[in-house]
Amino acid sequence: MANRFVYSGVAVVGMALSGAVAWWLQSGPTQAQPVSAKAPGGKPASPAAPRVAGVEVVQVAVAPLRDDVQAVGTLRARQSVMLRPESVGRITALNFQDGGRVRKGQVVVQLDDQLQRAELQQMQAQLGVAQANFKRTQELVAANFMSQQALDTSAANVQVAQAQVALSQARLSRMAVRAPFDGVAGIRMVNVGDYVKDGVDLVALEEPQRMLIDYRLPERYGAKVKRGQGVEVTLDPLPGRTFKAVVQAVDPLLDANGRSLAVRAVLIGVGKDAAPGPLQNALRSGMFARVTTVFGVNPQALVVPEEAIVPQAGKQFVIKLMPAQAGANLPPEVKFVSQRQEVQLGVRRAGKVQLTTGVNAGDTVVVAGQQRLQKDGSPVRVVELGRGGGKPDRAVSAASGVVTPVSR
Repeated sequence: MANRFVYSGVAVVGMALSGAVAWWLQSGPTQAQPVSAKAPGGKPASPAAPRVAGVEVVQVAVAPLRDDVQAVGTLRARQSVMLRPESVGRITALNFQDGGRVRKGQVVVQLDDQLQRAELQQMQAQLGVAQANFKRTQELVAANFMSQQALDTSAANVQVAQAQVALSQARLSRMAVRAPFDGVAGIRMVNVGDYVKDGVDLVALEEPQRMLIDYRLPERYGAKVKRGQGVEVTLDPLPGRTFKAVVQAVDPLLDANGRSLAVRAVLIGVGKDAAPGPLQNALRSGMFARVTTVFGVNPQALVVPEEAIVPQAGKQFVIKLMPAQAGANLPPEVKFVSQRQEVQLGVRRAGKVQLTTGVNAGDTVVVAGQQRLQKDGSPVRVVELGRGGGKPDRAVSAASGVVTPVSR
């Protein structure tokens, strides 16, 4: 019991001593203030002088800038068709070589037409009989031995016979598959002696004299793409070559699934207008094409690096350097202050972005260190980082050009 009172007394005395020491530390003499820093030249710096931020800058440049869009497409021949028979029958002749040229109207595939020829001869004989009867009827009507009704019936029989001959000729002509245009035949899919049905594939035929490119663009370019615009085409099988093309047609309907717009362009200088050479046989339907549609070229575009753009609240800004005003509470070596400027963006190309409003050619904008400039009028110091070789970073004054090392 006695030990409990001893421990309680010791605790009370310790708490009292701790409180006394804390009170003495708080009410004791104030520590000495540090010596104020001195500015260059030995003059004391003003305690209210703002901190100078180091930034990297570039000037707004004027450069030609092309407004274009890239897409992928497929190379196609201007005319391409798969030849198919309209009637059933057995193949008796193939009048082409695989990969060879054929002429318009040439019989490419011949089916057995003996039955159709015999039918045509029968109809021609019946036509001859009907014409002879009509001639005799005319003579008898002229001599008043037959009525006019008999003459009309004979004339109708001639017309029926003529129609039957035409029908037989049409059936006969369908037994021969002809080339609808001049072109190059593909690889045959049938052989002589095969019995084929109507609509079966026989051989492909293409006209490689003029090549087309079919591709699609997003719907946002629907108002910009027009017939006659220039197109640049590159093909993976022909590296290092760029072909010129022109937009030939734009589909008026959008694809509801992908919200894309179908565009067709025609190659220039390829085909019958081009000089003969290996290129004539190098372009083939189905080739993968990389297409660049050119909407226009601005020779005086104002461009800056993309790093200069500061997005904020759904708007785009750049930070410009403005000359420091005389009499401002700034260190004497500060020549520039920051100013936030809203801009409108145009075309983006290869790390560069076009500014359509807000700046002029030659304006200086910040590309690194924007986070240090929280408000307009902040003093800045232009910094140019060293480029390799183990050289130290340098701070360059845009006004005087004095170079001084930058401490790390």
